[in-house]
Amino acid sequence: MWTAGCDHAYLAERGPGSVPPPPVEADAPAWASAQRAVHAGKQIVEVTLHGTGPGAVVLEDLQVRVSGRRTPPAWNVYQMSQGCGGALTPAVFAVNLDAPRPLARPVAGNDAGGTLPAPAFPMRVSASEPVVLRVEAVTTGCDCDWSLDLRWSAPSGSGTLRIDDDGRPLRTSAAPGRPVYGYAAEQGRWGR
Repeated sequence: MWTAGCDHAYLAERGPGSVPPPPVEADAPAWASAQRAVHAGKQIVEVTLHGTGPGAVVLEDLQVRVSGRRTPPAWNVYQMSQGCGGALTPAVFAVNLDAPRPLARPVAGNDAGGTLPAPAFPMRVSASEPVVLRVEAVTTGCDCDWSLDLRWSAPSGSGTLRIDDDGRPLRTSAAPGRPVYGYAAEQGRWGR
């Protein structure tokens, strides 16, 4: 997921002459996989949750699990846009992956000057009343593997839902001092 649907960066080992043009957001996972690219500096995860039975489910808590920290790779940064803007800044859970024990911190949003309340646990969801959790994780110092654990309870029991990348950890890497490329559509190439 990209900020405002258009602003994101990836870190990739390939040189600009061998990287295809940036994709639209919907095609970004396949594009990034083909480039063996990772999220640069920031990753947004959005999950829609709902109950499956007749009763409500209570979302209790969200824990951040960092399973690996490495030195960021010395790769190039590829910006997916030359900037964009919008009047909506969603309310999120912000995560600093560089912290010794990262926390999902609630942050209020903004919609054309009006405040959107920060998300807070516990939350109630049901089959007819879903909730969208948005998490924005950032790093300025590590190549991080991470996941989220969402604790829940319901009349039928309780448990923990692991939020990751199809069974693999999510990966976000800092890109300190790396060359940054933007795509010049009129020239059909990446440039600095």
